[in-house]
Amino acid sequence: MTGLTDPPTWEGPSDDPNDEQFGDVIEGTTLGAAGDYVAALVGEPYDGAVIGRKGACEGPEAIRRELAGTKTQHVDRGPVGPVADLGDVALPEGSVEAVQSAVRAVTRAMYDADAVPVFLGGDNSLTFPNAAPLLVEGTLGALSFDAHLDCREVHDGPTSGTPYRQLHEAGLDAFAVVGARHFETSTAYHEYVADHGGHVTTPETVRADPRAAVEDALDSMGSVDSVYVSLDLDVLEAAAAPGVSAPTPGGVTPREMFTMLGHVASHDRVAGFEVVECAPPLDEGGRTARVAARAVAHFLAGLEVTE
Repeated sequence: MTGLTDPPTWEGPSDDPNDEQFGDVIEGTTLGAAGDYVAALVGEPYDGAVIGRKGACEGPEAIRRELAGTKTQHVDRGPVGPVADLGDVALPEGSVEAVQSAVRAVTRAMYDADAVPVFLGGDNSLTFPNAAPLLVEGTLGALSFDAHLDCREVHDGPTSGTPYRQLHEAGLDAFAVVGARHFETSTAYHEYVADHGGHVTTPETVRADPRAAVEDALDSMGSVDSVYVSLDLDVLEAAAAPGVSAPTPGGVTPREMFTMLGHVASHDRVAGFEVVECAPPLDEGGRTARVAARAVAHFLAGLEVTE
């Protein structure tokens, strides 16, 4: 038993025979074959732990739909592909802890198969089981593109605000947040991150030089063996991604985000990537799902580059 549902059938919607879209180069496959692809998509349709507004359980389907119609050609890096889709994690009923445990079993198998997973969320609580298996393979750094630090204390169970506290308690070696907003996270949690040697970058710093901002974040992690990358879509300016649990003004632009993702993916320490908090019921005109799909495309294009 893999813990995964059957993958969907992909097809590019364009009727132009010269168009190659992600729907043409993504194909369903098995866990055992996932390592043969640039990366492997996995859906995580869950929002049972979100602190704010719900809706992220519909994120994987919407991101896949937008990605299917996105062309594969990166202007500088050429076409992307092939990419696998392993389906969705089969999530159990019950507590957040039970869901995290089921997800962790699947993600452990993915890393054992030498796949580079791209998780389509889903809420931020699944960051913990998505990244935790990497802790047993060596040292790990977590690079979070997020408006918030998400290191709240775990009192009555995990939430979308606790994943990095859980990872730190499980042995996380390094932590960096890029795009953190002023006036969004309380002093106690900023102090927690500082006490654990974390690195926090604001949107103002990103705006000055996106590539330098993400490079500084990676440098802050020292020589960790692996880096797990998380994109919470609320890091973006609210007008660009309204369909998230907690939209706020003052975020990074999609262009800055795409530049950073393409750059970070080119680093060979990157072992996994996720896009979380895409909530289609809260969206306006599909903008959030569309920017999420483009974020995935830029990350995939970066994987095929050596810098």
